[in-house]
Amino acid sequence: MNVFRILGDLSHLLAMILLLGKIWRSKCCTGISGKSQILFAVVFTTRYLDLFTNFISIYNTVMKVVFLLCAYVTVYMIYGKFRKTFDSENDTFRLEFLLVPVIGLSFLENYSFTPLEILWTFSIYLESVAILPQLFMISKTGEAETITTHYLFFLGLYRALYLANWIRRYQTENFYDQIAVVSGVVQTIFYCDFFYLYVTKVTSYGAVEVVQEKGSRWRDVDTSEGLLIDCMGVNTTAENSFWVHLLQKLLVKQHYYEEDELTDLQMEEKRKGLRL
Repeated sequence: MNVFRILGDLSHLLAMILLLGKIWRSKCCTGISGKSQILFAVVFTTRYLDLFTNFISIYNTVMKVVFLLCAYVTVYMIYGKFRKTFDSENDTFRLEFLLVPVIGLSFLENYSFTPLEILWTFSIYLESVAILPQLFMISKTGEAETITTHYLFFLGLYRALYLANWIRRYQTENFYDQIAVVSGVVQTIFYCDFFYLYVTKVTSYGAVEVVQEKGSRWRDVDTSEGLLIDCMGVNTTAENSFWVHLLQKLLVKQHYYEEDELTDLQMEEKRKGLRL
């Protein structure tokens, strides 16, 4: 086990502790996607089914137990202890869009057609997309607290360090896990633009928000100076996450499509502020 693996595990653990600490201190889970946390809990559960059958090392066993505990405690806090603060109206990503293709791919692309191997493969594929409900929630609410951005940053750092770990293992052990590497690259892509956001905005200015204006235009807000930057016009900035902007545009397009389906009379009533 090399230093990149250890640092990756510590970065992953730090991300989970930051999230738990935020919920516990604020007694609130607003802005956190419960669906993403459920997916991560499923990831750890299906990956660590060998916890009591295969002993690798004390470090390996302890880390598995800690990750499982952190994942389930987070889910409990969101849906149990602090459920009244959970923003379920904005945590609306349809999980079947992720689960169905991931399950299918797990049966098609695996190393061995056995239950444990298929479940392990499922966990690898699912982890690569488990953060999408959180990104979708940010795009829908239009804001992300600084601590949430710290959480995303350290998750991304964990994946980047694991890529370095795989490169190191290939050089020293001639070890190559195609499923884990490809899935890890996909997952890292989702996080990499948050590195830019984190370094250029959060560490220098504080919290960053993306706010919706008049139901169809989104703006980047530098909360330290009150700077508003239109991100739907020609000169779109790259100050916020590419994936957040992409999801925002999809939401705006969906809004336009829904309006196109309304009749002229309904549109007139809507403009007058009448109840449809």
